[in-house]
Amino acid sequence: MNARPRVLVNEVGPRDGLQNQRVQVEMEDKLRLIGALVAAGVSSIEATSFVSPKAVPQMADADGLLLRLPAKEQVRYSVLVPNERGLQRAIAAGAREVAVVLSATETMNRRNINMGLAEARAACEATLAAARAAGLRSKAYVAVAFECPYEGVVTPETVRTLTEAMFRADADEVVIADTIGAASPADVAALLNPLVAQHGAERLSIHLHDTRGMAVANAWAALDAGMRQFDSSVGGLGGCPFAPGAAGNLATEDLVLLAAQCGFETGISLPPLMDAIDLAAQITGRPLGGRSHAWLMRQYRSHAA
Repeated sequence: MNARPRVLVNEVGPRDGLQNQRVQVEMEDKLRLIGALVAAGVSSIEATSFVSPKAVPQMADADGLLLRLPAKEQVRYSVLVPNERGLQRAIAAGAREVAVVLSATETMNRRNINMGLAEARAACEATLAAARAAGLRSKAYVAVAFECPYEGVVTPETVRTLTEAMFRADADEVVIADTIGAASPADVAALLNPLVAQHGAERLSIHLHDTRGMAVANAWAALDAGMRQFDSSVGGLGGCPFAPGAAGNLATEDLVLLAAQCGFETGISLPPLMDAIDLAAQITGRPLGGRSHAWLMRQYRSHAA
């Protein structure tokens, strides 16, 4: 009997999901959430970011958090680093995998990190080279890969050029990010099919938002294009503080359910994942849940009431 094909779910709730919350989430609660995700079978987690605490106060505890992460030998933890200074902090805290973010447009880079596109690209390349020299695994996000909130539609040629540049700079993986949730399934297929053909699906990942309600449809288009690595966030938690109009991320439970019903294996169990959603809602003080949440509640909680 053939094993079902594997989909890697990279949970970004603890970083991308929490970075823009109005309620300051304490380190102990972050660790509780990460522990709940691990208990559900999540094996890849974006834990935090080593950015300026003034820019993103929610991530001010990055150094201490990284030291206390559970199940470090079983879980692939990554951290976001904006530059070489952040990389050195991450290395000192014991990071094994880092990510850099390069926006695909001039204006988005200036609004996000106060650099133009060329300068931001050079900074990412330098950080990736330093990570490689330190023996770390690295990945590069190409943000606003479909549409920029300031400059509009981004051409596939631009994304292909930046993806190639990040691979030449020794990134192990490039993540194509629909930062503001503007893509359609047709857009996803048109961009990803040539990238998968050129670089191989094992070197690529995708990051989706649900701003226009198409994150799950876009995830299916990515699966159909051969993609097997996805970012998602527990309960759809998230939204970029530097990208106006960006709603929450693709919900982890929606991705897991989609994969399961379409013949893919994620290693994640939905009942304990529902517990993680409850915890995320509790610590952020807001209701959470993806497109499938109401159905999952009936499926797994109806007999417990």
